[in-house]
Amino acid sequence: MAERLAGKSALVTGGGSGFGAGIAAAYAREGAAVTILDLDGAAASRVAEQTGARVVVGDVTRADDIEAAVQAASEGGRLDIVVNNAGWTHRNRPLMEVSEADFDRIFAINVKAIFLMTRAVVPLMRAQGGGVMLNIGSTAGIRPRPGLTWYNASKGAVNLVSRSLAAELAPDAIRVNCIAPVMGATGLLESFMGVPDTPENRARFVATIPLGRLSTPEDVAGACVYLGSDEAAFVTGVVLEVDGGRTI
Repeated sequence: MAERLAGKSALVTGGGSGFGAGIAAAYAREGAAVTILDLDGAAASRVAEQTGARVVVGDVTRADDIEAAVQAASEGGRLDIVVNNAGWTHRNRPLMEVSEADFDRIFAINVKAIFLMTRAVVPLMRAQGGGVMLNIGSTAGIRPRPGLTWYNASKGAVNLVSRSLAAELAPDAIRVNCIAPVMGATGLLESFMGVPDTPENRARFVATIPLGRLSTPEDVAGACVYLGSDEAAFVTGVVLEVDGGRTI
């Protein structure tokens, strides 16, 4: 099978670990020229060694860092795909125990970063005749549960803004879609659970997922490959649940 993203340029935020590392690796395997924007330069460099990706060290909540990453990713003349993957959460706890600083950080990383990326890439994508934006939302924004109220709210915003961007940018041939994974075995897992990451505690959460396991970076990457490829040329405004049936 031909490489599904051959000749395309892609920018993945938070590509140094977790879902982002899986997306970057899958995109590279499928022929894309990948740029990673990550605050953790060492982690991003390790992914780059395996994938050939370019690394830009920066903060997705800073407009200058977003602009630098977009410029690096588009040096070949185009930026075909942007994946807004970087995310953060407060620890699972009663809503009144979450600090204002935690709230601000969650919304800055999960929501404001998409605002900044949109401002940076839409002019470029309009000029080149189209492009793809993928946002990593969450099942938490579809079927929320107690203990993560403010994180749930931020991912609800991601899910909805993806559909709104799709409607507004469709005349520019810019497709916008959202991937909504269930909890995965990433660095944020213990924060999502709010308890130590033990086999017993994992089993409690896995029991709520009909297919019987957590999501993996490969699961999310597979969805991102499809939605970033020309196979999905007529797909926009979708919130694709990669959740093993969790939201049924």
